[in-house]
This record gives sequence, C-alpha cells and structure tokens, in this order.
Amino acid sequence: MTTTHVRVVVIGGGQAGLAAGYYLRRAGLEHVTLDDQPTPGGSWREYWPSLHLFSPAAHSRLPGWPMPPSSQEFPPGSHVVDYLTAYEQRYELPVQRPVSVTAVRHNGSGYLVETTAGSWSAQAVINATGTWSRPFWPTYPGIRTFRGRQIHTAQYDGPDSFTGRRVAVVGGGNSAAQILAEISTIADTLWFTTRPPRFLPDDVDGRVLFDVATRRARALAAGDDDTRGVAGLGDVVMVPSVRDARDRGALRAHPMFTALTAEGVVTADGIDERVDAVVWCTGFRPALRHLQPLHLPTTDGGIAMDGLHAAGEPTMVFLGYGDWTGPASATLIGVGRTARHAVGHLTATLTG
Repeated sequence: MTTTHVRVVVIGGGQAGLAAGYYLRRAGLEHVTLDDQPTPGGSWREYWPSLHLFSPAAHSRLPGWPMPPSSQEFPPGSHVVDYLTAYEQRYELPVQRPVSVTAVRHNGSGYLVETTAGSWSAQAVINATGTWSRPFWPTYPGIRTFRGRQIHTAQYDGPDSFTGRRVAVVGGGNSAAQILAEISTIADTLWFTTRPPRFLPDDVDGRVLFDVATRRARALAAGDDDTRGVAGLGDVVMVPSVRDARDRGALRAHPMFTALTAEGVVTADGIDERVDAVVWCTGFRPALRHLQPLHLPTTDGGIAMDGLHAAGEPTMVFLGYGDWTGPASATLIGVGRTARHAVGHLTATLTG
C-alpha cells in the first residue's frame, strides 16, 4: 500500500475530530481525518434511541456553526447525527472513511500512521477516538456463572426486550439513571451503585455544567483552591425522563451487590435477589490501543500529559476524552474550546 504525506493526521471523525478539523482548516494546516465508521455522526449513531442532549440546541454547538433548532427542548441523538453530518459537509472537511488505524509509529521526527487503507506520514497526530468502542466491564464473583442476560451501556438499544423482567442496573452516572428510568416503565428494576447517587438540581443542564467546569479550570490555572467543578455539584442531570422516574419512586439506589449467582445477585446485606438481566452502566476507557507501538510515558495507568499533548511529544495531541484533555472536552459544548487550543499549540509547534 502507498504512503501519503500530510502535516497532521486526525484519528477519529466524531465531534472532537470535526472540531479539530475546523481549526486546522482555518489555520491552513494540511490534514486528513481518518474515521473508522462508515458514515458521519461518530458515536452518536451508536447510542440508544431515547438518548437526548443535556442542553438545548442553542447551547450545543461546534465552532463556527450553531446547531439548528430542534422540535424538542433537549435534542435527540438523531438530531445530533444530522448536525454532525451537515457540519462535515459545510466545511468540506477531509474525512476518509471507513478507515481503521491499526498502529502509529515514530517515523523520524514525525509519525507513520498505519491503517486498513494504506499509510500516512505526518508531522503531528491528533487523537480523537473517544471511548465508546472500549466499554469497561468490572469483575465480580459469579459474573461468569450468572445464567441471565448481561449487557453494557454500549450494547443497550432500548427497553423493549426487558418487558416483564426483573432487571439490575449497575452504575451511578447519567447513563445508568436514564436507562433505569425507561426500563422501569416496563420492568421491575433494582438499581445498584458503589456510592449513593448525587442528583443535580432540576434547573442544571449541560450549559451550566460547562460553565462550572470552565471556572474550575481557570481557578486551577491561577493557583486557587480546587472547587472540584462539576464533581462538586453532583453526578446525575435531571433530564425529563429521570425526573419522571424520580416522581414515580423508581430512583431508589441500593449499595453495590457483592456477587452474582446463577439466578441473580447477592446484596450487600447478604440477601439473594433474583434478577433476569444485568445492565452494566460502568463507563468506558479511552480507545488508544493504536498508540502502543509508541511506548508513550504513563502515569497512574494513563498517558502522562503536558497540557493537551503526551509528555515529551508536543506533536502527539489528545482531544475529547474528558477533563484530562480540557474542561468538558467530551461534550459538544466544550470540545470546540479545547480544539482551538490544541490546534493553536500545533500551529506554533510546526511553524515556529
């Protein structure tokens, strides 16, 4: 296969990759975006049908072009997919798909990006692969002997298959609360969390969370005390479906069970509870296996960072994985600001 030469390779064509592409285009840096999905929309195409944004369309935008209004206060995932598709076309971003990156290697002062469609030689790489493809499954005694159904958030496609069943939902975050809210309308549910869930006030949405995260980042940069940002407020956004579940009395959390049995789970106080299925809403890990050949420095189990780039590698940039790559950088409302800083850093590095 041939090797194509560009200045910057963006790996991942979801919201973070598109935001990076917007600023790379504006900076005049030749680049290509490699996306392993067959069509635009990133992981939004994979989410469960009822998932909605936490913020109105007016506060959920990528740089340059606002999200068009939605018929619903909090736009559904399908509206986001349409927006990302139109955004990519509007700015004529150079996205190639489906192209899976298999490995990134050092190549002199730059990188060789190996893929299923040939190789790219680049001076810099922006990793924007997200986390959806790497669901985290915890380990509990008996997990392999349980005879019921087990799925992760990444596999959840709606509540219908749980009708009339008894379902354990595991996790204390937004995904768990939203999935529990809709399954509880047609099934008997038990909610298990490792700590009591913390609900945000009803009037807090994604825009407020972004503002709080931004103030925390500024405080830390100024050497002020850590306000803990969003973590100091709570974990669960009270979107309409979750508020409804609360009003129905469905949001009763139990301490995490200690083990699974063939027919159910063993609760923290030693009671055997029969369940037909377990939905693990236990989060995700960054999808970065393609970087293993680089042997990047690590700390506390993750890549050691210096700002938005790997420590010692100023042209290996990370975007959109969470607070470790910028305040609210895994959200539509937050990724644009981080992308601007990332591309500004690369522009200065490559042209300085």
